Amino acid sequence: MLNVLIIGGDARYLEIIEGLRKKGANVFLIGYEKISFEHPTIFTCKHADADFSIMDAIILPVHGTTNEGKVTSAYSDEDFTLNKDMIAKTPTHCVIYTGTTNDFLNEAVANRKLEVLFARDDIAIYNAIPTAEATLQLAIEHTDYTIHGSNVIVLGFGRVGFTVARLFKHVGANVTVCVRNSADVARISEMGMNPLFVTNLHQEIEHNELCINTVPHLLLDRNLITKMNPKTLVIDLASAPGGTDFESAKDRGIHAIHALGLPGKTAPKTAGQIIANTIISLMESIEKQ
Repeated sequence: MLNVLIIGGDARYLEIIEGLRKKGANVFLIGYEKISFEHPTIFTCKHADADFSIMDAIILPVHGTTNEGKVTSAYSDEDFTLNKDMIAKTPTHCVIYTGTTNDFLNEAVANRKLEVLFARDDIAIYNAIPTAEATLQLAIEHTDYTIHGSNVIVLGFGRVGFTVARLFKHVGANVTVCVRNSADVARISEMGMNPLFVTNLHQEIEHNELCINTVPHLLLDRNLITKMNPKTLVIDLASAPGGTDFESAKDRGIHAIHALGLPGKTAPKTAGQIIANTIISLMESIEKQ
């Protein structure tokens, strides 16, 4: 029976806790004082009581830790600070799971294995589904026209861009997808959408009522924003700081939304199950020593 420590998290982590419980793990929790778990294999720990020396795995929130090691939880009024000494007390086979990582975490894990979940293709592709649905919801809520028949441009055709573009096409939007390479152009054309090379974006950007960015670097700069229709709605799905010059958008009167963490906000049950299934599958390879 594996001993798993979960530190912090949000509504998605309730699904992870339940999934681990069903698999027979002992689940130790830090940052869950506001919830009562009535099961003999789920243990709520005070910060000072967790025994790192017995842990086969540690699960951190999707946003990992701060550069000071701070971990937040939706179910506690107190943050927890993780440090190198705590991780050093774990068995050498202990695996640390996190959504994202940083310099502190990379250094703190020492010779333990660090599994960065959101760097995995499988989780990213599964997460693209609730992300696309939430993007559609935002588009409906923040426009006064139907998405059907509207002109939508999607910037990027990666794991998220692909699913977003396909969903908007299925609800009847006229979808243009902005990309860099000819292989993507061919695929976009095959899917019945309009391909556009990024070098020509400045010529077409003004003709779209909705612009959805998935590119994780500044693409919608001041120059492009000045060419946009002021009534355009921008939904930026890229991780912080995003791919939009939000100040320029504000100056032009363009409504730009930086929509971060959509799966956890709009579909926490599904998003949690995605993470739980992946972690449980990965844990099958953990060998106690």
